[in-house]
Amino acid sequence: MRSSRIGMRGWVVVGLVVALLVGADGASFMARAADPIKIGFGMALTGGLSANGKPALLAMQIWKDDVNKKGGLLGRPVELVYYDDQTNPATVPGLYTKLLEVDKVDLIVSGYGTNLIAPLLPIAMDRKLTLMGMFGLGNNEKYQYPNYFQIQPAGEDPQTSVAIGFFELAAKQNPKPQTVAIVGADAEYPQNALVGARELIKKFGFKTVYDKTYPPNTTDYTPIVRAIKATNPDIVFIASYPPDSVGMLRAAHEVKLEPKIMGGGMVGLMFTSIMTSMGPQLNGIVNYDFWAPEPTFMAIPGIKEFFTQYQPRAEKEKVDTLGYYLPPYSYALMQVLGQAVEQTKGLDQQKIADYIRKTEFNTIVGKIKFGKNGEWAHGRTLMVQYQKIDGSGAEQFRKAGKKVVLYPDEFKSGGIIYPYAAAKN
Repeated sequence: MRSSRIGMRGWVVVGLVVALLVGADGASFMARAADPIKIGFGMALTGGLSANGKPALLAMQIWKDDVNKKGGLLGRPVELVYYDDQTNPATVPGLYTKLLEVDKVDLIVSGYGTNLIAPLLPIAMDRKLTLMGMFGLGNNEKYQYPNYFQIQPAGEDPQTSVAIGFFELAAKQNPKPQTVAIVGADAEYPQNALVGARELIKKFGFKTVYDKTYPPNTTDYTPIVRAIKATNPDIVFIASYPPDSVGMLRAAHEVKLEPKIMGGGMVGLMFTSIMTSMGPQLNGIVNYDFWAPEPTFMAIPGIKEFFTQYQPRAEKEKVDTLGYYLPPYSYALMQVLGQAVEQTKGLDQQKIADYIRKTEFNTIVGKIKFGKNGEWAHGRTLMVQYQKIDGSGAEQFRKAGKKVVLYPDEFKSGGIIYPYAAAKN
């Protein structure tokens, strides 16, 4: 009986130990399950692209808040881990090494812009990571990495995407313009855009009278614009980043450059800060864009709710108060990634990439399906003309009719004022 009682005590002790171990392990499992899913990236919070980087970050934070209110991803909260890339490509390798090896992020996305995506792609390839790119032009043409996807609606021929609508519109004018000047910064995005422009000039039978680049750190654009004016071009195509977009346009007004049509690939003109600072100097410019407050775009499910959150927060944080350029696409980028994580029920990089590649996504910028080299299967780059801008007030840009969509026809909201001088004056 004694040995039997000892046996019973032994079993009780064993049971308690097992229960404690199981409980501890279960608690550990639950703790791991509740750990946040970390998404890491660099972002231009200072430097030449910060006017877009800051609103992009705000849009991503709104997505994170929306997702976490609904329980997160895979039942876990989402955390954004990010650093300022200073609009400097040289910072990118170090930032992402830290994100991956020190911060131990689960997923990465790119910062904003072609130049900042360029040094990141080889890192993603080497580590076999899925990479969502934020507005890079032709970054994957060389690598053709199958697990890269980018949110800019350029289409499967990204190098011509910025310029195609511009030159198509020019070719349709009567009488048809004949001569072209093209100019851009000696940097990744402008160089890609100029390659596309040269192809289209040949396609439409125009004659090039000026084709030059300038250093990215240029501050005086007057000599460049004077040299362009001396060739008397009918068409002026400019591929530029925000600081030089402003500099080129101010110089054009200073020297009274008046071709028949001007603009094309000028990054930054769609930023609220630049629209308000340039005001009527924008009138007549025909330029690429991706979103406009026109009825077709405002009807997309979820977009009004997004702006209801974004615009008050942007005003409080003193970033782009309208947010019509990059913020909707930054939010959509995170929607795509989040949906892929949920549907694959995990964080397996290859499964996520495979799902993104085969799926059509519903987002606040409409339906997105990725095709060749991770570009949109069907491009949707707009060509807009700034018309009837009066003064520098931001409120006027909330209304339809200031950025008139000229191209493509499915989104067209008005006609071109031609030539440029007629709209400018």
